[in-house]
Amino acid sequence: MKQALELLFAVAGGLTLSGIAANFYRILARKPVSRAEKLLYYAVMSVAGPSVLFNNATRSFRGKACSATAYVFAVAVAGYWSFALGLVILSFYMKV
Repeated sequence: MKQALELLFAVAGGLTLSGIAANFYRILARKPVSRAEKLLYYAVMSVAGPSVLFNNATRSFRGKACSATAYVFAVAVAGYWSFALGLVILSFYMKV
């Protein structure tokens, strides 16, 4: 039971961090033009990716632009990515 709660907490924490990073970037940044801006964009998207992927997949699925299989696959990838980010959060919390 403890492991299941840790798994859910890691996924939820990773998705939360991803959403915060994605929305913060959308508020502050413009479309990347220079090489430095593109590098910053890729660095931010490595954290914000699960939220962006989940939102884009949901929008495509609702608009009938992708199949149910593709949607489930995108949600699974976003969930695993969120889990990995959540593990980073948990490991940082355990060291502090």
